[in-house]
Amino acid sequence: MTAAGTEGPEVIRMGPPRLTAGLDQYIRMGYEAHLAVHGPLPRYGAPELAELARRIALTGKGGAAFPFARKLQAVIDSARRRRLPPAVVVNATEGEPGSAKDRMLLARAPHLVLDGALLVGEALRAESVAVGVDEGSPGVTSMPSAVAERRSRLPIRVVQQPARFVSGESGALIRGINGLVALPPSRKVRSSDGGPGGVDGLPTLLSNAETYAQLAVAARLGAEAYCAVGPADEPGTVLLTVNRPGARRPVVVEAPAGTPLLAVLDACGTGPGQGVLVGGYHGMFLDAASAASAPCSRAGMRRSGGTFGAGIVIPLPEDTCPLGEAHRIVQWLAAESAGQCGPCRRGLPELARAFGAVVTGGGSGAVEEVRRLAVAVVGQGACSHPDGSAGFVRSALSVFAEDVRAHTERAGCGRRVRAVLPTAPWAPDRDAARDGRVNLKVDWALCDGHGLCADVAPELITLDRYGFPVVGEGPVPVWSTLSAKRAVNRCPALALRLSAPGP
Repeated sequence: MTAAGTEGPEVIRMGPPRLTAGLDQYIRMGYEAHLAVHGPLPRYGAPELAELARRIALTGKGGAAFPFARKLQAVIDSARRRRLPPAVVVNATEGEPGSAKDRMLLARAPHLVLDGALLVGEALRAESVAVGVDEGSPGVTSMPSAVAERRSRLPIRVVQQPARFVSGESGALIRGINGLVALPPSRKVRSSDGGPGGVDGLPTLLSNAETYAQLAVAARLGAEAYCAVGPADEPGTVLLTVNRPGARRPVVVEAPAGTPLLAVLDACGTGPGQGVLVGGYHGMFLDAASAASAPCSRAGMRRSGGTFGAGIVIPLPEDTCPLGEAHRIVQWLAAESAGQCGPCRRGLPELARAFGAVVTGGGSGAVEEVRRLAVAVVGQGACSHPDGSAGFVRSALSVFAEDVRAHTERAGCGRRVRAVLPTAPWAPDRDAARDGRVNLKVDWALCDGHGLCADVAPELITLDRYGFPVVGEGPVPVWSTLSAKRAVNRCPALALRLSAPGP
């Protein structure tokens, strides 16, 4: 096991290095160093590449885990049927604050990602390759440099996306590449079909940055050697982002699929605490006992009651309130939504407020209201954001049932909220003022309970049984900023204030 320190996440390798090969020697691998470590990239035809992806059981590494071979074949068939050249898209956005694996690849091994994308692009005889990166991420500088360092027969462009949770959704990314607002489309469309769902209307193959890097490794090793590590149904290695309590930066771990989660936590100098969040903010919590026996694979996590997602691992230490931690994230998820449909505009803010009532001792009625709202938003949104957020809430209520009882029966568990679950990526931290985020506050010395604010901004403000406003504690969603300002301007008592969020 070796480690490499960088300005980004620390990198730890458990077992044979593949995606992290050479990172113990280089801070960032330029093209010459990349070739020295990995060797030349072989060329594949489209059928051979699809067969390779099938034999290594390659799935998307962004969280959905869709089989790559099926996705590739769908684009091949669509391009042939429509007689159009396809496009290739690398989703290197990482709006999930707990994840750093793609940022690590962009910053330190960008040519491995480009190898996989160009391997696909040349096999498909694609029109172009686009790499979507978050504004302010290492990819903004590292990826254009990597493109300039090599001569490609295919045009490659690097497109910046807003650093928001929903901007990495596949439809939002393609809309951003097409010059539109980077929000999920109002109806689900498949990128492989082209048309409104594709880049420039072309059949489009879109997958995660790690997926392309894994394909580049497999192309060099061959299917048999690639499958020499990991379980038969999920061979190869996985990249995990472990967020350690109190640490300034996360750790990215490359380990054989199926490695025990407890061993990964131990290698990072931490343990399961009172529970571990796996899969990110659309993921699930595991209690300490389940985490101790869970393997780091998709099937293994499912058997343990969790979800692998994008490989995010966040243990909760014993001295923080788990429900308070979850409440912070539910508020953040409500603010990060696209705000295009009812479940996001009304449902998630209501869910956050109801969850807050549980944390502050609202009794069993508050718990039932959370459960009701968590069911009501599922399957109703234009994208999967409401469903994933509801799953996160249900998982917190289930795994921390004892804490739920403590908060509903005794008005609290006695622990403070340490803000262990991050709401901004490791580099750079998002500036709330620059991001346009504000908090909406009530000056109770002035408020007379007119109730006008709830009529002007119903998605932000409700009224209690006495007619006084109830305002959520989290930042105002970007799409509700105008409503918040209108409520402030319309308040006859001048009791509403907008302020930048605190640290």
